[in-house]
Amino acid sequence: MSMPVRRSTARVRVRTFDDGQVRWRDDDLVTEEPLEIRIAPAEGPEFAAAVTMRTPGADFDLAAGFLATEGVIRSAGEVVAIRYCTKPEAQQYNVVTVDLRPGVAVSAAALARNFYMTSSCGVCGKTSIESLLAHAVLSVAADGAVTSTAVIAGLSDKLRTAQSLFSRTGGLHAAALFTVSGQLLAVREDVGRHNAVDKLVGWALLERRLPLAATILMVSGRASFELVQKAAVAGVPILVAVSAPSSLAREAAVDLGMTLVGFARGRRCNVYAGAHRVVLAESVTEVTTNA
Repeated sequence: MSMPVRRSTARVRVRTFDDGQVRWRDDDLVTEEPLEIRIAPAEGPEFAAAVTMRTPGADFDLAAGFLATEGVIRSAGEVVAIRYCTKPEAQQYNVVTVDLRPGVAVSAAALARNFYMTSSCGVCGKTSIESLLAHAVLSVAADGAVTSTAVIAGLSDKLRTAQSLFSRTGGLHAAALFTVSGQLLAVREDVGRHNAVDKLVGWALLERRLPLAATILMVSGRASFELVQKAAVAGVPILVAVSAPSSLAREAAVDLGMTLVGFARGRRCNVYAGAHRVVLAESVTEVTTNA
């Protein structure tokens, strides 16, 4: 029996009310399904590491990126294979197993605790940052990458153009990787902001591109502490968000030596940390105020 194909969008019929007119039409919705990520150590039994609600597509990138940003793996050489589970009792294509090479130590208890927590978990901000500084694989503070306000001004349009699923559904987050000169290297979309970044980091890991020195990571929503953590683990020196950062994200970026930019929409942006990496375009005039 053939396995069902998981699609990134679902076609539905909707009744549209628009300026006094009513009609039925087809509409595309973004697919949201669970993905269970399992780890199969070379020594010891296979176990479930996490379950996340995601948009199907780039599932292997997502699994690799999640394990990388959680500190389980640091390079593609630590992975033997990534595969879908095909056991009849499993949700086929909704379970991914990562087979690890001998010598890669992994703790099921540590993953269950999820020591990098989000703002809703109850872990204090200072403890979260100290955990990040202790477990960060790559240092971004010494990265001498420099970009400009002109480059940042063009990123949002490039991101939107690259979002093929968003243009059809309007319901997806995106994470895109750029060079400091604004060249698009890769983009990933997902219903979850953190999943989109994990997919991008997983792509970079499997392509043996880590660390992502001298790059810009742009995210379509706000910049949370969790996204700063993921960028830091991947070695990204500049994180740009379309919306606002949280206070803890800004504090972490300062401690890590990362450049954090928010509200990057067209010709406007705010630099919250690491302003030394953002130079002014020739057409920009700096105005000093007392406020």
